[in-house]
Amino acid sequence: MSTPPRLEVQNLTRRFAGRAVVDDVSFAVPAGQVACLLGPSGCGKSTTLRIVAGVDTQDEGRITVDGRTVSDDGLRIPPEQRAIGLMFQDFALFPHLSVAENVAFGLKGGAGANRRRVAELLDRVQMGSHIDSYPHELSGGESQRVALVRALAPRPRVLMMDEPFSGLDERLRDGIRDETLALLKDEGTAVLLVTHEPHEAMRMADQILLMRDGRIVQQGAPYNLYNAPADRKVAGFFSDLNVLSGRVKGALTHTPFGEFLTPGVPDGSEVEIVIRPQHLKIDFDRNGQGPAPTPENGTAAHARVTRARYLGRESLVEFVTDEDAIALTATVPGVFLPPPGTPMWLMLRRDRVFVFPKL
Repeated sequence: MSTPPRLEVQNLTRRFAGRAVVDDVSFAVPAGQVACLLGPSGCGKSTTLRIVAGVDTQDEGRITVDGRTVSDDGLRIPPEQRAIGLMFQDFALFPHLSVAENVAFGLKGGAGANRRRVAELLDRVQMGSHIDSYPHELSGGESQRVALVRALAPRPRVLMMDEPFSGLDERLRDGIRDETLALLKDEGTAVLLVTHEPHEAMRMADQILLMRDGRIVQQGAPYNLYNAPADRKVAGFFSDLNVLSGRVKGALTHTPFGEFLTPGVPDGSEVEIVIRPQHLKIDFDRNGQGPAPTPENGTAAHARVTRARYLGRESLVEFVTDEDAIALTATVPGVFLPPPGTPMWLMLRRDRVFVFPKL
């Protein structure tokens, strides 16, 4: 008999004033895995988290922890009995309690009876020397570490994290995220993380649940969502895009880069051909306008530079194509600042291109 997921959500729906803000949402999170509810503000991700935690109630659907139903149409187990921990962006440490007392708050016997467990967790996040400090003596990053181990101290089966790193200085985030991920994996906790930041989801999640208008529009490993997006909006959530619009004729769509195969799309339909800026390659046109380069598995369009900016790690170069005057953007590692008007060839690999019906 297979082991049930640590957390499973089935057909979850929540309505406000007749509108479904969470609409038939289903997913599962195994032990030791991180699932990320990702999406823009108002898409329903935080409401989903609150329902799973038990601080809000669904209109339909079922939630199980280790195969045990904690909420369905007729059952509502209180939040404190669900073996689910909560961690929010404001950390919410108790100012009158020491770090040790904060961490031990949810443990029977308090800090004295659980000194070993408290010290062990604090050591894991390099906070052992602060065990007797108070919250006002801590930095934002240190408070975040204490909030994390406080949530993990009772050994919850599932940990809910709502934008947990949004209040941190950007320089601290990557290190603290990595520390957090290592600790969560070691504890075997299933994690449901809510964020609106694609970089955070890509860095932490074993699976991403991308939400839009209350529904999960695509779910899977970060690699799959990035490299096989379900539609243009999914692709655009993870990076900037260049979009070429065209109309299908004889299973082909014409662009400044030549013809693209669009099999199975009815003649006359409009499609969008999508390429990420980092997948556009650049070659100087030293001979006026030809001959065009012939990259392997690719094709080229002639264009002129309209603007170039250096962004630190890379340069952003904007172009307009000679044919159809389409604005395109390419990113180039390092410093690359050709003056406006410079003629160039833009090349792309067709296996890095996405074709979607026009939205």
